[in-house]
Amino acid sequence: MKQIATVEKLRQDGRAEIVVARQSACAHDCHECAGCGGTAAPIRALVDNPIGAQAGQKVVVESSSRQIFGVILLVYMLPVVLFFLGYFAASSFGSAVAVAVAVLAFFAGIVPAILYDRSVRRSGGMTFTIVQSF
Repeated sequence: MKQIATVEKLRQDGRAEIVVARQSACAHDCHECAGCGGTAAPIRALVDNPIGAQAGQKVVVESSSRQIFGVILLVYMLPVVLFFLGYFAASSFGSAVAVAVAVLAFFAGIVPAILYDRSVRRSGGMTFTIVQSF
């Protein structure tokens, strides 16, 4: 996954502090929708800087797509798959029981995502690298 960021500060260890505009499903075309009325807060991150980008430069920051896809599968797909498995496994007990089991299975599918998030935070988060500057 690639994003455009701005280098804020350089650190002694060769890494850089960057600011990235938060990505969302909202197009922030507020005059068309007037839905949330909110503004996107920037994300600050510490990244590897192998190309020697300087403070104030716009850069392209990249993270491992494999790591991102694993997170997507864990967060979005696992709860949905468990929901349907729970529903079909309990469907012989009646629709009310099947729905209850499906909902419980869905929430059980969220638990691994929470545990993974805690693990990533303890280990320092996902790694990002500056790959290009402009």
